[in-house]
Amino acid sequence: MNRNSSQKKEALVESLKLPKDICMGALKVTLTGNREAWIENYRGILEYAEEQILLQGKTCQVCFEGTRLSIDYYTNEDMKISGCIACVRYL
Repeated sequence: MNRNSSQKKEALVESLKLPKDICMGALKVTLTGNREAWIENYRGILEYAEEQILLQGKTCQVCFEGTRLSIDYYTNEDMKISGCIACVRYL
């Protein structure tokens, strides 16, 4: 999909008030304080260490940094990360 059609799709999704995470495949990150994160719509795990977990999304990557990070569970659709999350960066 080229950039122009992607922009048109996003404009349509916004005008119809549809959820972007479902229609556009956007990452959905839900944080509970700095101890837990639930991630939906990720594509894969790129790096996994106690200090950093890097995930691939459809259009970007997201990096969780902290201490004692662990992936408590994961499926094809979602995952839960726990530990002391110090930073969440979108790359």
